[in-house]
Amino acid sequence: MAVDSAARRRPGFVRPAAIGLVLVAVLGLLFGVPWWTLVLAPGWGSGVTAAGTVLFLGAALTLPAALVAGHRNGRDGASLVSDVLLGVVWVLFSWSVIGAGARVVLEALDVADAARITALGVGGVSAVLLAWGYHEAMRVPRVRRVDVTLPRLGSGLDGTRVVLLTDTHYGPTDRAAWSAKVTEAVNALDPHLVCHTGDIADGTPARRRAQAAPLADIEAEFGRVYVTGNHEYYGDALGWVAHLQELGWQPLHNLHTVVERGDDKLVVAGIDDHTAHHSGHPGHRADLDAALAGADPDLPVLLLAHQPKQVALAEAAGVDLQISGHTHGGQIWPFHHLVRFDQPAVQGLSRRAGRTQLYTSRGTGFWGPPFRIFAPSEITLLTLRSPA
Repeated sequence: MAVDSAARRRPGFVRPAAIGLVLVAVLGLLFGVPWWTLVLAPGWGSGVTAAGTVLFLGAALTLPAALVAGHRNGRDGASLVSDVLLGVVWVLFSWSVIGAGARVVLEALDVADAARITALGVGGVSAVLLAWGYHEAMRVPRVRRVDVTLPRLGSGLDGTRVVLLTDTHYGPTDRAAWSAKVTEAVNALDPHLVCHTGDIADGTPARRRAQAAPLADIEAEFGRVYVTGNHEYYGDALGWVAHLQELGWQPLHNLHTVVERGDDKLVVAGIDDHTAHHSGHPGHRADLDAALAGADPDLPVLLLAHQPKQVALAEAAGVDLQISGHTHGGQIWPFHHLVRFDQPAVQGLSRRAGRTQLYTSRGTGFWGPPFRIFAPSEITLLTLRSPA
């Protein structure tokens, strides 16, 4: 009987243990590789080695604790600590791996002190990239201008200016002033339509109200529309949908609207995030059939969907253009290589099956680590063109 009872308990124990081992292994690699490259291998001496070891060990223990206290329990100070640590260690890890290859070459060339040269190089490059990456994350995004030809778009709507914002991620860093400057930049483009494709914030509307407030001042002839991202469902998705309505935005919760000029029309549809059905909120799931219900099938369709991989639904429905975010363009190089395992596109305009095209923004803000390295943020100006 005791054996049977233990056997029944084992699956519940094994899974958390396995997850714990994976996390320990990941932390060991992330911190262990740069520790070896920067501290141990160069042979700086016992004092420096001891101090460096304590520093790396302390950071490795602090990161998971701060992640839980911050992103799980909602403490902004802890979130800032964990986010900075995560960004710094990822950069150190990535360039330590590259440095290992450089060290092999130096040793093959019989260069003296190859390990120390490698350590200094990795440390110097990482410091420069982190400083530059912080500046890139905090500045107002540059405008990325893209012309998109839609074969079914009527000539009366040729030249329609669509501004895409996405992944603003209002969060622990107070970016209310940044948000106001983004609004100024958007209004300067004189857009006809402004779209936000989700991940508006990390936290509830009550906590991020000041940062989101400038969204109310964005002006557009055809209006402002919004769909949820996965991060809304980590916090208060229903609250954000309601709050965006208060700010004058139209949430496209599996809905569509029609914009027109003269006799020409464009269907603007939106669907919930790919993860919405896990949220437990009734009716929240990506439902393109519901979003297009009642729309004239002969009209061109612009679809807002947070994740690029939702383009499979768009292709099946013959959507003309899907606009998305979610990827951040990788945010910190070379993370974009990992993003490619989950998404069909990381950034830019791509043609899909049939007439469907997909535009993936690198994002307007940033998530977590306050760094953007070789993945600049953007305010996207999409100018829609008819074939004529």
